[in-house]
Amino acid sequence: MGRSPRKDVLAGVTVAIVALPLALGFGISSGAGAQAGLVTAVIAGALAAVFGGSNLQVSGPTGAMTVVLVPIVHQYGSAGLLTVGLLAGAVLVVLALGRAGRYMAYVPVPVVEGFTVGIAAVIALQQVPGALGVKTPHGESPAVIAFQAIRGFTAHPHFAAPAVACAVAAAMLLGARFRPAVPFSLLAVAAVTVVVQITHLDIATIGHLPAGLPAPSLAFLSPSAIPALLPSALAVAALAALESLMSATAADAMSVSERHDSDRELFGQGLANLVTPLFGGVAATGAIARTAVNVRSGGASRLAALLHAVVLAVIVFAAAPLVAGIPLSALAGVLIATAIRMVEVGSLRALARSGRGEALIMALTAATTLAFNLVAAVIAGLVLSGVLALRAVANAAHAEQVPLHADLPPADHHEEEQALLGEHIVAYRLDGPLLFAAAHRFLLELTEAAQVKVVILRMSRISAMDASGARVLEDAIDRLTHRGTLVLISGVRDTHRPRLEALGILHRFHTTGRIFTTTPEAIAFARAHLHGAGLLPAHATGEHATPRAEQASR
Repeated sequence: MGRSPRKDVLAGVTVAIVALPLALGFGISSGAGAQAGLVTAVIAGALAAVFGGSNLQVSGPTGAMTVVLVPIVHQYGSAGLLTVGLLAGAVLVVLALGRAGRYMAYVPVPVVEGFTVGIAAVIALQQVPGALGVKTPHGESPAVIAFQAIRGFTAHPHFAAPAVACAVAAAMLLGARFRPAVPFSLLAVAAVTVVVQITHLDIATIGHLPAGLPAPSLAFLSPSAIPALLPSALAVAALAALESLMSATAADAMSVSERHDSDRELFGQGLANLVTPLFGGVAATGAIARTAVNVRSGGASRLAALLHAVVLAVIVFAAAPLVAGIPLSALAGVLIATAIRMVEVGSLRALARSGRGEALIMALTAATTLAFNLVAAVIAGLVLSGVLALRAVANAAHAEQVPLHADLPPADHHEEEQALLGEHIVAYRLDGPLLFAAAHRFLLELTEAAQVKVVILRMSRISAMDASGARVLEDAIDRLTHRGTLVLISGVRDTHRPRLEALGILHRFHTTGRIFTTTPEAIAFARAHLHGAGLLPAHATGEHATPRAEQASR
C-alpha cells in the first residue's frame, strides 16, 4: 500500500465520487433504502479491500445483486434480507475454505454475457417508476411493474421527473463517450439537485438521512427460518462469487502484472457479507464498474479501495443534508445509464457471429433472467452450453476406414496382394473422445462394415474414453463376432486399459491373442488367419506372419 500512495489517494476519491450515487440508487432499488446502500459501500468496501484476493477490486452494492434482493425483501422483509446476507456470507467463507474459486473459470462466456444483458434489462425496468415519478406498483416481475408504472404515468402525466432522469442519463452516457475520466454521474446528480432545490419542482426525494451512520440493525429472523431462506442465500452467494471473480479477472486484464487469488477473494467477500448486515447493509459483491474506474484512475494497491470506503463514510457524516435533497428520478437516471453501459454491443455481436449456439445461449440466459431469476438463468445457460459442447464433442469423434498399405512395409505393396487383403480386411482408426455422447454413432459406423473376415480397430488416437464408450465398443465387437468377423485391436493407450479391463474386454483379447501393440502386427495376424481359412495364397503370408499368428491360424 506504500508503493504509490498519491495515485491511490486520487483513485480512491474518484471511485468514491462515482460510487456515491450508485450506492444510494442500488440501496433504494433493493428495497432496503438509501442508508443501506451507503452502509454496504462503506463496510463491505473496507473489509473486502483488506481481506479480499485482489489489490484492485472495489466492492459494494451492485445492480446484479439488487435483482436478487428485491424478491427477498418482498417475501421476508428487511429482517429476511439481513438474515440472507449473513447466510450468504457464511456460504462464501465455506466456498473459500473448500478452494472453490478455481471452478468459477468454467462458466462459459456466452452465459456471462447473457445474464449481464438480463441484469441490465432488469435494472432498467426497475427504474421506470422512479424515472416517471410514480409510486412503485406491487409485484415481483420487473416487466409487469414497469408496464403498470407507465399506465399510471399516462393517466396523470407530469414531465419534471422524466426530464430529470433523461438529463442525468444523457449526461452520463455522452460524458463517458467524450471524457471518460470525469465523474459525470455525480456532476449530473449535483446539478439537477441544485435546479430542483432552486425551482422547487415537485419531485419525490430519498428523504433525509441521519447525521451519521445508521445504528446497527439486529432485526434478523429466528434460526427456524433458515431452511426457508437457504435457497435465497445460496443464490446470493453464487451471484456474489461469480460477479466478484469476474470483476477481479477484469481488473487483472486491465492491469500489467496484477493477479488475484480467487479463494482469498471469496473469503474477503464472505467476511464482508457476514459483517455488513450487522450494520444494516445489504449483500455486496465486487463491482466491475467501480473496479474499472479504480484501475483507470491509477489505483495500484488496496489503499485506493480502502480510501473509497473512508471517503464515503465522511460524506455520510458530513454531507448528509446535501445528500438528502437528491431526487429519486436523478438516481433512476444514474442506474438507467449504468444498465445501458453494462451492455457491450461489440462483444455481443462478436459472440453472435461466432455461431448460432453462442447466440442461443446468450438469448436463453437473458430471457430466463427476465422471466425468473439469475440463478435459474445461469443454470439454464450452463445446461444448454453443456448440451452444445457434448454435441460438438460427438461430432468431432469418428471412425475412419484407413488403407492397409500405409501400415505395410514397402516390399508388400503388391497390387494383387493388396486387392486380396482389401477384400477381406478392414482397418478402422478411432479418432477423438469415445464418450457417451458419441458412442452410439461409433457403434453404427463399426457394425455397418461390409461382410469382411477381419476388422482391425486402431485405438491409439482415442483421446478419452468413459464407461459408456467402453460398453458400446464391447457391443460393437460382440456384433461383429456374431457375424463371423474376426476383430483385432491395436494401439490401446495405458490410460484406457482400466476401463476396458473392468469390462473384461482386454482379458478376452489377451486370451485369444488378438490384441497388438502396432497395426502391422495385427495385419500379419490377419494374413495368417486368412491363409489358414484358404482365402489367401501361401505367398501372401510370407515371412511377415509372426509365430503367434501362425499358431492361431492352425
